[in-house]
Amino acid sequence: MGMQLTLNHFLVLGAVLFCIGLYGAITKRNAIAVLMGIEIMLNAVNITMVGFSYFNTVNAYKELLTGQIFAIFIITVAAAEAAVALAMIIAIYRKRATVDVGEIDMMKW
Repeated sequence: MGMQLTLNHFLVLGAVLFCIGLYGAITKRNAIAVLMGIEIMLNAVNITMVGFSYFNTVNAYKELLTGQIFAIFIITVAAAEAAVALAMIIAIYRKRATVDVGEIDMMKW
């Protein structure tokens, strides 16, 4: 007599994770904390895509793993984005000795 998982469970989990990531990306001043917030938002999107793919009822597409394939692509892009962003943060830290996003104004004239 266990509780069945439904699409609503996946959507609520994805929405909560997305809100937590958005809050972290907007309110934090540390560049690494902002990147962690963005990664949480991308994982929330992955959860909703996998949920939609699992509960797909269209017979022509029921056997395809479209949500899982998109999730793998998002994970790959997120890993590349994290590597590039961390390299940029390390370069900025070496030049400015800070990772505070309020202090980084290299694009200003």
